[in-house]
Amino acid sequence: MKSFPRPARQAKVPGFRRIPSEICIQRVHMIYTIAQSSTPKNTGVNREGYIMFSCGPKSMGAGSAQLIVVSNRRPFTMKQGPKGPLMEKSAGGLVAAVYPLFESIGGTWVAWDGDVTARGREGTDSARTLVPAGASSCRHVPVQLSSREVSRYYYGFANRALWPLSHLFIGRCHFDPQYYREYERVNSKFARTTQEVASAGDRIWVHDYHLALVPQFLRERDKSLGPIGFFWHIPFPPWDVFRVLPWRRQILEGILGADIVGFHLEEYAAHFREAVRRCLGLRQERTDIITDDGRRVAVAGFPIGIDVRKIESLASSKPVVRRANQLRERRVKRPLVLSVDRLDYSKGILDRLTAVELFLERFPEWRGKVDFEQLAVPSRTRVDEYRAIKRHVEEAVGRINGRFGGERWVPVRYLYRSVPLNHLIALYRAADVAMVTPLRDGMNLVAMEYVASQVEQEGALVLSELAGVAGILSEGAFIVNPFDHFAVANAINAALLEPAESKRRRMEAMQEAVRIHDVFGWHTRFWRAHQVSVSARLSWLDPRRRLGRIEALGRR
Repeated sequence: MKSFPRPARQAKVPGFRRIPSEICIQRVHMIYTIAQSSTPKNTGVNREGYIMFSCGPKSMGAGSAQLIVVSNRRPFTMKQGPKGPLMEKSAGGLVAAVYPLFESIGGTWVAWDGDVTARGREGTDSARTLVPAGASSCRHVPVQLSSREVSRYYYGFANRALWPLSHLFIGRCHFDPQYYREYERVNSKFARTTQEVASAGDRIWVHDYHLALVPQFLRERDKSLGPIGFFWHIPFPPWDVFRVLPWRRQILEGILGADIVGFHLEEYAAHFREAVRRCLGLRQERTDIITDDGRRVAVAGFPIGIDVRKIESLASSKPVVRRANQLRERRVKRPLVLSVDRLDYSKGILDRLTAVELFLERFPEWRGKVDFEQLAVPSRTRVDEYRAIKRHVEEAVGRINGRFGGERWVPVRYLYRSVPLNHLIALYRAADVAMVTPLRDGMNLVAMEYVASQVEQEGALVLSELAGVAGILSEGAFIVNPFDHFAVANAINAALLEPAESKRRRMEAMQEAVRIHDVFGWHTRFWRAHQVSVSARLSWLDPRRRLGRIEALGRR
């Protein structure tokens, strides 16, 4: 090591022992060298051309680090087909975004398998570990849950407390201590299962509000695990809303067990940092949070995306083009206004139907000349609020059709079902306008999928300003306040009347934005932020940068 000149002798200060700067430098250099040896390294480039980060070799030098995804529900459901069990892709934005990435990189996915047992068994069951056909680098490890656990953890605390709270529907929240105790137990079970399949150096990526306590449980059970990432896929509420949660401290401390915490928008990340400051009183440096044990947790916004190439390829395929043409011919040249949502009160389906009814009132020239289609994917059918929403939506559709429809034309076609991806892409291609008007949404990938499917750049998008994706697609979409039904009705009319050249320019701008924010770039940006946070910590330890401060301390 390079020797440094000793500073001038200083007067002794009672109660303090002067440590020579050379010794300080040696100690810091030793810490810096050790820390550098555990810094994540780039391991190569995946097939999409994005850097994939690894965290060094596994313990004992066996193999390379893997990605472990942990989520509430696995990315597929098992159904009985004519020739045996079939794997069908699950619905939801998390699966739509993460599974293409998982297939590309490979690794292990830990999740509830969707079945219930009399008693939720502990640990992994090798007989139930699945490796999808054609994906030997991917495996799925199930977490067994009992019917009571599902009822209280999933339908209870996750979807009757955290979900409405995060979407600012405080009146719909149910804060039941039994729900939280089960939520805590199930999160501990997920952490145990993850620990059993993980090795030191594996990247563990925990997803969404169902599993907010898992990072802390993992950290407590095995400090050698990591890095641990956590991504909250729904809006994070402002502090004045979040503070009403009786278990706010436990949720924040659970999330901070991760090394990096991600949200769709910087706005949500700022809400989280404010909650940590107000509730836990932890020190913050820029966007990082310093925990009580001295760990630095990176917190930032990372807009999620879709597998753009896959959607564009499907939209251009012959079966999809043929299906889209059939849908157009069936409408007898009437334009189609399409909406696709999970059946959830946050999606604003009832407000949207009110706006459609108002549109038909204010613009009678469109009666009989435009079709509306609402595809509602079943969701949380065991929750009373969701059954009530289904009934109210069906009543609204019946009212509109009864009021404006006739023998030759029905204004709103309502479908309550899931559809295969290729049929969905054909619907996107055939739609002249897409209406994506949630009352509150973390991101919303339907809007991105619609834009990516418009390979002929003929469509238009009416988009809620309260969806996270609005900031990405603002240059081309017709941005509306979903609570302003008159504004939404006017936007529908404007989108239908938009000239073809203007539509093309708008769609071109949105497609460029969607390509920039695709899912593979999202993954890279997330884990790169962890690497940058580690580098910042190591930079603080670098003896060359610390020399001036250490010598200044020695001269005191």
